[in-house]
Amino acid sequence: MLSAAQIAQYHEDGFVIPDFTIPEAVMQQLDAQVAEFLQQHPQFRDNCGAMLRHDQSFARFTQIPGLLDLVEQLIGPDLALWNMSLFAKPPLDGKATPWHQDGEYWPIRPLATCTVWIAIDDAKPENGCLRVIRGSHRARKLAAHHSNPSPDVTLHQELNSDTFDKRDAVDLVLRRGQISLHDVYLMHGSEPNRSPRRRRGITMRLMPTTSHYSREVATQMHSERGGNNLADNPVLLLRGQDRCGRTQFAQLEVPSLMPA
Repeated sequence: MLSAAQIAQYHEDGFVIPDFTIPEAVMQQLDAQVAEFLQQHPQFRDNCGAMLRHDQSFARFTQIPGLLDLVEQLIGPDLALWNMSLFAKPPLDGKATPWHQDGEYWPIRPLATCTVWIAIDDAKPENGCLRVIRGSHRARKLAAHHSNPSPDVTLHQELNSDTFDKRDAVDLVLRRGQISLHDVYLMHGSEPNRSPRRRRGITMRLMPTTSHYSREVATQMHSERGGNNLADNPVLLLRGQDRCGRTQFAQLEVPSLMPA
């Protein structure tokens, strides 16, 4: 569980790296499933922004013992999984992720999500680890973004350069099996991977059910920007109750996680 100091750090800094490591037996399951996914879907060699749309069985990894307990400490007991993403960062030519705030992309009202970022490989500055601007979430609002159509980046909404200072960036260095947790408003990005070592990471997007996952807003965002239409995402109620009463949840049987 998170200590009182770690909970305070999350709210103060916008992120925390818990004293938590996923068992290697579970990591081997995740590793194998990601490898099979990439073999079946080579178009996602750099990233896949909506994994559950292609393989809903990835949701089984939310059952990793203790994982949801950590998130509950930060955003409450009523939790829904609305997306998972893969950032594959292959060696030598892995794409950068531009500086952004997650909420710029997401059809959740009010905006509220804790992202669980799982390191499938060691993540270091050399191979493009996640970088964040400490405390950039505190204003609880989205800063100005612009469209970056470059084929060399994984996402295409980018923070305007005058909204933050890259010199303030903090590297989130993780070992395989470690996780980080970050807030929906935190400014973050990552450098390209020019190293000979891959840097795969997978995210779980968990929201409190006091918020509404709006498929209407998702459709509007898609019509304005293109890209993934998040209106098609399956949203799973994982823990507690639907407190908002407006989100359409998927009725899915998520496969069980094999014992570690």
